[in-house]
Amino acid sequence: MKILLANFTKMVADSGGLAKVTCAFANEMNRRGHEVVLVYSDEQSGEFYYPLNGDILQYDLRNMDGKRVTYPLTLRLKREWYRMFNKQKARTINNDFAESYLLRPLQSILEKTQPDVIVSFQPAATKLLVMDLETSIPVVTMSHGDPEDYFHFYPKAEIPAVEKCAMNQVLLPSFKEHLLYHLPNAKVTVIGNAIPQYKEQVDLTRLKEFYRIGFLARLSKNHKQPHLLIEAFCKLADEFPNWELVLWGAKEGEPFFKQMELMIAAYGLQERIRFAGTTNDVEGALASCDIFAFPSAYEGFGLSLGEAMSKGLPAVGFASCSAVNELIIDGYNGILCEDSAEGLARGLKKLMGNQALRVEYGANANTSMKAYAPDKIWDEWERLLNNINIK
Repeated sequence: MKILLANFTKMVADSGGLAKVTCAFANEMNRRGHEVVLVYSDEQSGEFYYPLNGDILQYDLRNMDGKRVTYPLTLRLKREWYRMFNKQKARTINNDFAESYLLRPLQSILEKTQPDVIVSFQPAATKLLVMDLETSIPVVTMSHGDPEDYFHFYPKAEIPAVEKCAMNQVLLPSFKEHLLYHLPNAKVTVIGNAIPQYKEQVDLTRLKEFYRIGFLARLSKNHKQPHLLIEAFCKLADEFPNWELVLWGAKEGEPFFKQMELMIAAYGLQERIRFAGTTNDVEGALASCDIFAFPSAYEGFGLSLGEAMSKGLPAVGFASCSAVNELIIDGYNGILCEDSAEGLARGLKKLMGNQALRVEYGANANTSMKAYAPDKIWDEWERLLNNINIK
């Protein structure tokens, strides 16, 4: 089967979850013997952060036949103006750009590659394929978050494409309910993200000189909220002098990073709160931890959270955060707490002061993540694509 993956976002040097899922999906379907084509849209050229198998065809819609397509300044200014007042309106400018500059090269790629099925990574890509090009090739639309957002932040022009595509994949059962509430005629299936199943679990029974809380995500203020974790740890530092906090992740804004450094310095905790940058050794980073903290404001799934739990780490997150509040089962594999630094501190304190509880929750976390074993998830995807291709 020839599978075309349509992820019309950046891929070059991107360490984010969407790029990770894209490369993992492409590599696995290629390993299973399918012919895979990846189409993306990036303003820069270069290597992907996550490696891609060498025989996977790649097309950058913004760099075809040696011609680089730049985002026009007029559209960029218009988009940024709208973004200050209306995110939904701002996204329509991206649609205008895609229709004007990406539609023709996309049509050319479809004619050249003749895929049996297309996996679209966002409703905007589905719109181009289903509504604008009116392709007869079956399109499966991936959802990387709560599709409830479609109806508040996404351009209204994309919604009919969601209902018209061959299938919509969502990550969690509650997300299926949300989509069908708005679009009862949409075809929807639930397939989670693939989470590595680590052979060796963290040994939480071991007595240590220093114990560690770990954080692994982009250092973004409004999304991942690492500053709340730092504030929570500062509240607990005196009571738990043999604990430290390590944050792995790329900076997202120098002023915000400096703000966090100043907070740490104000408490004199530079030796116990450290920024470790990005890492390719996720398992090694997780293996050094005793608790995993994930104070996101919102999530589509939470890949690093799933990986930490698979490694056998008890997790702490916010009860208000979608996806996180389904992966973490409060009182079983972790703690869901009130959305604040104070609430986070209370949740962390329960685990920091109770090794037996960490051991219990960590074992349960590992068991919980077996539902997302890669072979199971990829088998579900392969069955879905085969069935749609047959139809």
